[in-house]
Amino acid sequence: MNKETYLTEYPKHESMRENVKKDKNRLHFHMMPPTGWMNDPNGLCEFQGVNHIYFQYTPFLAGWGTKLWGHYTTKDWIHYKEEEPFLYPDEEWDRDGVYSGSAYTCEDGIHYFYTGNVKLWDKDYDYIMNGREQNTIHVFSPDGKNIAYKKLVMTNDDYPVNMSKHVRDPKIYKKDGRYYMIQGGRDAESDGCALLFCSDDLEHWKWYDTVRTAKPFGYMWECPDLFEIDGQQIMTCCPQGVDQKGYDYQNVYQCGYFPVEFDLKNKSYSFGKFQEFDKGFDIYATQTFADEAGRRILIGWMGIPDADYDNDTTVAYDWIHALTMPRELEWKDGKILQHPLKEMKDLRKNAFTCELEAFTKWAPADCCFELRLDVEEAKNLELKLREDVTISWKDGLFTLSMGESGRGRKQRFAKVEELSDITIFSDTSAIEIFINNGETVLTTRVYSEHLEQKVELVSREVKGSVHGYELGSFEVEYKK
Repeated sequence: MNKETYLTEYPKHESMRENVKKDKNRLHFHMMPPTGWMNDPNGLCEFQGVNHIYFQYTPFLAGWGTKLWGHYTTKDWIHYKEEEPFLYPDEEWDRDGVYSGSAYTCEDGIHYFYTGNVKLWDKDYDYIMNGREQNTIHVFSPDGKNIAYKKLVMTNDDYPVNMSKHVRDPKIYKKDGRYYMIQGGRDAESDGCALLFCSDDLEHWKWYDTVRTAKPFGYMWECPDLFEIDGQQIMTCCPQGVDQKGYDYQNVYQCGYFPVEFDLKNKSYSFGKFQEFDKGFDIYATQTFADEAGRRILIGWMGIPDADYDNDTTVAYDWIHALTMPRELEWKDGKILQHPLKEMKDLRKNAFTCELEAFTKWAPADCCFELRLDVEEAKNLELKLREDVTISWKDGLFTLSMGESGRGRKQRFAKVEELSDITIFSDTSAIEIFINNGETVLTTRVYSEHLEQKVELVSREVKGSVHGYELGSFEVEYKK
């Protein structure tokens, strides 16, 4: 689909846009596709005061299809504008989809690198070791909207010979005046790894090295990211095929980070223990960027690739999936803490506060609220959020129970030895829970029949205070 085809098709799908508006599960303060399918956030950056959020996008189908890069912009994380799609699969190198990638900002514009997907159909392939092209493509834009050029910079022939045909999701990391590109990979032995490429000019790239953990960790590492925060090097990725161990790795596909020490000049690499970003049901394909204030901001896809999409009630309204709230990252005491952006406070209204011992029920409008519990003492805690969705903490275990509202998803668990605070952001069909100053996070989609359900504190063996706010909606200017 090229731009001309998109513009021709757009007027023909007015019924989709009208159908989307009818869904009570449309989110109030999470970014969603205008219509159709959304997955990975791409090309996140701030340039000249404007934040750009690109995303994997199938505009005319609420299911898997040819991917474009959809595009929103915002200056304040409250008011958004839907821009025209930024990238289209309009070359032979990306004809089957503009897949995930990233942005690197310079004074004169933005450099983008992404994976162009090509799938071969001329004979039977396994699509692991053959039958697929994963091309690395470079795009430059002076403003984040208009494209100056689009170039093919690497093909499968430029990747190490021991790799499968699964190499993708480039992200740029600059160190000591040199550019490094990290891409996720699956090698011929079906072990996950990350490939490093280097360049002196962002134009000419060559393979530099392959990095991996001492013991295999999953069969594929998607969406890798390499950055520094508060003096610590971090490598994030989404490993596929990691077996569950106790309360770790409860999802089929993981999403988290390694604290690392990468001496790139001497090709010396050290990996710390992998930590999950989230213990909930619905987060994947995270990407981070540094904004112009120096904050390291993370956004993820609020979806999981193995989900049963037939149970997602939004499909009947011609849309599916969303992005997480943007989160500021902090490195503290050997781990990453995640905090909702401070700009979210601008959505607050109708505040209340009381002692936890006196709290009984609260009925925020449309289930859109922020609720913070500051815990001074607790033997156990159980809080009903809506219908049959509850959270509880007892004997060092935090539990999210979904009931029928989870559409087949029942429970998720997280080890939380001591409990000091819980902050809950509830949207119409999403919940994000931040525990102990963002040390533990749980994210999930939820589909409730009655959005007017009350929040109720069930357990009484707890002391502290509670602060609640109803939350307003993002203001989004959609294309006419």
